[in-house]
Amino acid sequence: MPVIMPPEWAPQDWIWIGFPHLAEEWPGWLGPAQEQMAAFASAVAESGQEVRLLVRDEANEARARALASSKVTLERRTYGDVWLRDTGPLVVTHADGRRSARRFGFNGWGGKYLMPGDMEIGAELARDAGLEVSTTPMILEGGAVDGDGTGLVATTEQCLLNPNRNPHLSRGEIEAELATQLGFTRVLWLGDGLVNDHTDGHVDNLARFVGPNLLVVPEATGRDDPNAAIYADAAARAAAAGVGVARIPSPGRIERGGIIEPASYVNFAITSHLVVVPTFGSPHDADGVAAIAALFPDRDTIGLPGEAVLAGGGGFHCASQQMPAATTA
Repeated sequence: MPVIMPPEWAPQDWIWIGFPHLAEEWPGWLGPAQEQMAAFASAVAESGQEVRLLVRDEANEARARALASSKVTLERRTYGDVWLRDTGPLVVTHADGRRSARRFGFNGWGGKYLMPGDMEIGAELARDAGLEVSTTPMILEGGAVDGDGTGLVATTEQCLLNPNRNPHLSRGEIEAELATQLGFTRVLWLGDGLVNDHTDGHVDNLARFVGPNLLVVPEATGRDDPNAAIYADAAARAAAAGVGVARIPSPGRIERGGIIEPASYVNFAITSHLVVVPTFGSPHDADGVAAIAALFPDRDTIGLPGEAVLAGGGGFHCASQQMPAATTA
């Protein structure tokens, strides 16, 4: 029976968010990262959506409770990284209205970051939510794909064709598995992801669908924007494939300790009532948030500081995973 992975703007029952807990993953930034993630969770909860904030242990739970809104539900879980977009369940809906979860293989983003709990947390969350879980050995992180709800999905060659993921699978075999498991029947192959993105170019930091057949892609700001050619290539590939393209400003060149950071407004989280955009202290922050707000007239859009979250390697979208609402058959 065919399945569909609902787009992120479809109705949601709740959203899971990971709360930072490992100091070695956030050197010098753990406290601020916790504050920024709690602000994200609180904003969504205050908007009227259920938020399930995962905490690692008693001390982590106490810290989260001190920072987050009382409307945020805390769940103590075993996990390493907070990037639930990649380790959490991918929920699909069936023709009869049922929901179930897909769990792909996970190898720590190409063998770079393997931590206790990260291989199990997705199935655990799904089963505790009452979902049937099916597994497939193909390596795939949720942030590597972004769908529009019609069967169209965007991904990058840098990630899905990377030899550190599925060297034994051809492009065609990967496409077939995406169709079988997630209902993606048409793949838009973009090229590289952002410079220094340790996920090997996840698409959710490069380009996102904001409506059926409508992809948002950043536009370079400033002559020193390190991703200018990458943005241009992504927009050109989408247009050539007949996909509509909306352009928004990029944050420009963001550095930390002289190293270029993969900062992106495209790593926004779409929730039931609110779109949350990470900001980075860039002069383009306000324009970036405004451009995204114009794409979501049915929701409020806010910008929240995300530079400390980025220090751990991701953004608000990376740290969250939604539970789509059940559909009526």
